[in-house]
Formats: sequence, structure tokens, C-alpha cells
Amino acid sequence: MTLLAYATGEWHSSSKIAGSLNINPVLVRKELKALKAHGLTDSKEGKNGGVMLAKAASKITLADIFEAVKGSDHLLNLSSNIPNVSCAIGGQINEKLMLMFDDIDNAIVETLKNQTLEEFKNQF
Repeated sequence: MTLLAYATGEWHSSSKIAGSLNINPVLVRKELKALKAHGLTDSKEGKNGGVMLAKAASKITLADIFEAVKGSDHLLNLSSNIPNVSCAIGGQINEKLMLMFDDIDNAIVETLKNQTLEEFKNQF
């Protein structure tokens, strides 16, 4: 998103973005799909296609981006191990952890709401 904000109005291929991040373009396309679904990017197919911001970087908060790519899961996740429900601790641990995970995600969002993509981009 920072790369897109830095070159506003230009179409960027997933390969170009992946090169900047040094990751596989398939991973970039997955995240771009989520960003588009949240109205943060536009895309165009074809030889001269790619992706660009759907609105001004000054109108996108870092919280918008976080919420788009985080999905419905918490940033932290429960273990796949099922605790002993008859234990005083194990029977409640997942419920207590989920409450804490909610608090953590909310704290991150509240912090990220205070900075726009434009402000972040201007650090480069």
C-alpha cells in the first residue's frame, strides 16, 4: 500500500509489488484481493493492468489496511490443542484468551487509526 501511495495514479503489477517485498506474487495477489474487497484498491487486468489505490492515501488509515488484511481472525490465535474442560484453568482458558485477543486487536486498531497511509508514506 505504501508503494501504491508513493506512485499515485500508476498501475502496479503484483510482480512489481512482490519484488519490492521480496515475496511470491501469489501472496501479494491474495492480499490485494482483500484490499480490493474493502474498497482500498482498484485493479485492471491485461498487459497494462495492475493495481492502484481506490482513494487518496490521506483518506486511508493504517487501521483500514490492518482490518482488510487481518480478516476475521484475531492477530493472535488459540492453540489447536483442546484443553481439558474439567480443569479449572483448561475449562476457561480459551474463553479468557479470546477476551484478551479482542482487547489486543482493538488496541492495535485504535493506534493505527491515528495515522493515514499518506502520513506513513511521507516517512520514506
